[in-house]
Amino acid sequence: MPDRSLFSRLLTYAVLVLGVAIVAFPVWVTFVASTQTLDQVMAVPMSLAPGDRFLQNYAEVLASGAGNSGAPVTRMMLNSLIMALAIALGKIAISLLSAFALIYFRFPFRQTAFWLIFVTLMLPVEVRIMPTYQVMSDLGLLDTYAGLTLPLIASATATFLFRQFFMTVPDELAEAAKIDGAGPMHFFWHVLLPLSRTSIAALFVIQFVYGWNQYLWPLLVTTQESMYPVVIGLKRMISGGDAAIEWNLVMATAVLAMLPPVAVVVLMQKWFVKGLVESDK
Repeated sequence: MPDRSLFSRLLTYAVLVLGVAIVAFPVWVTFVASTQTLDQVMAVPMSLAPGDRFLQNYAEVLASGAGNSGAPVTRMMLNSLIMALAIALGKIAISLLSAFALIYFRFPFRQTAFWLIFVTLMLPVEVRIMPTYQVMSDLGLLDTYAGLTLPLIASATATFLFRQFFMTVPDELAEAAKIDGAGPMHFFWHVLLPLSRTSIAALFVIQFVYGWNQYLWPLLVTTQESMYPVVIGLKRMISGGDAAIEWNLVMATAVLAMLPPVAVVVLMQKWFVKGLVESDK
């Protein structure tokens, strides 16, 4: 029995190590390529040891970009950060208020309103992209942060999740707040929001990564290089036509593009896991 138990543990660790290696190897190759010269990257086989161009490559892409991207990566990452934060915070704010209204207010066709919101899950941006683009164009919001974020802010999924959570909050809390003279927004701000903090944190992580990785919508509504998010800039770096692709600078940009979402996930990992698995909130 001990031998079998030891074998099971060794097999488990071996599978875990193999899985980590499979996931981490492309990231390591990307990082290594970002520290080398173009000739070293194009060599066959490419060296898997870091080069001596770390500071030069990263300084170059941060200051001036690479290839056909035009704008410096610093500007593109700022655009992506604004877009991701606006989408994540906007989705959470609108979804919290929508769920609060659906649960704690009595008005005609309340259930119909919920189902109309829920049905929009069947209509992603890709399906309604042309009329949405026309609206943004008519409002003069192309090449603006509002145009990048407003069509992506509403979230039926987040509204549904907050609604389901609010349904588990005891009615006695609302009744006690009403007896104490607390208005609806006081109850929302001082009771529901603290209870929802783990769910908010989990949704923030998901929506931040979702906003950071947006590609199709920014591709349509941005024509100025100064408004490109980093995902669009990265794509333009590797579509240079007859021009040689500076793969070392492309890889440096890819590493920089990975850092903010990774940092958010790592820093909020505890809250993220609690928000997904905790049942007694």
